[in-house]
Amino acid sequence: MIWTRRAFVTSLAAGAAACATRTAGPGAAPAPAAPGLSLSQRLGYAADARLLIVNLDDLGLLHAVDAAAFGILDKGPIVSGSVMAACPWFPEAADYARGHPALDLGLHFTFTSERPLYRWGPVLGAKEVPSLVDDDGYFPVSWDAARRVSLPEVDAEMRAQLARARKLGFNPTHLDSHEHCLQWLGDPIFELFLRLATENRLPIRVGRNWVIEHPYLARVERAGGVMLDRTITIPPGTPPEQWTAWYADSIRNLRPGVTEIFLHPGYDDGEMRGFAPARFSWGSAWRQRDLDAIQSPAVLNALATSGVTLIRWSDLGKLLAAPGSTAHG
Repeated sequence: MIWTRRAFVTSLAAGAAACATRTAGPGAAPAPAAPGLSLSQRLGYAADARLLIVNLDDLGLLHAVDAAAFGILDKGPIVSGSVMAACPWFPEAADYARGHPALDLGLHFTFTSERPLYRWGPVLGAKEVPSLVDDDGYFPVSWDAARRVSLPEVDAEMRAQLARARKLGFNPTHLDSHEHCLQWLGDPIFELFLRLATENRLPIRVGRNWVIEHPYLARVERAGGVMLDRTITIPPGTPPEQWTAWYADSIRNLRPGVTEIFLHPGYDDGEMRGFAPARFSWGSAWRQRDLDAIQSPAVLNALATSGVTLIRWSDLGKLLAAPGSTAHG
């Protein structure tokens, strides 16, 4: 399988529908782990609470992405995002994170450089992790799951990206990965990701709606971690004129439990169009629609009036078991 943007968004579509609503109750202090408690209850909310994380992906990719995300985060009520430490605009994103320590910003581990004319490579350098780069010394445009990569090199590069973030004063509240390479490309790679997250007591993006296709992801809870009830993004086939309605309806129709909606805002400007010509999915028009939709009156009204409670990744981090403790879930 070639892990391209098309394969990525097609896989996402399977878990992209949000369903029937129930009224949420007020939250309290996080509850200790106990058999039978839902994630909402462990967070101090009622069992039928509808809790939502809205996460802005890909900070550090381009200035057009950073500027769009900063504008959303500055205005609120959305406070969560993920930063790419291997990309050229990471210093700008890290500087913003240092200046806004109250925000909920995670690390978006990066192992692909999916555009042929705008490239980036490993933090460790191509010579240190040769199995992770193409013939030009960059991360590959797509991830070929059949190709052999060195697991120690994957582990070393993950740790290097986390170290770079911390060296620049950015301490992430959670971990995920670009195109979900670390979650969806097999058990051995996911095991490395989970081990690093457990060592650092950081939550990772894994939804229960992903476990049917990737059963090994259920290991998160056995390792003392937390698993979202569902994580979704807008399906790739959504017509542009229905973009805002999809977000507003998804929020209003949210099911009980903890849901993450992740999106990819950016400005449709010259930089973005050079990075992602029209023939590419998730290009400049896609990102502008995400930006416009999430800031629209319809979506802001849905967040304010539908009984959904916005929470943070850092709230989930408070529930994590200390290394070596008894697993729960």
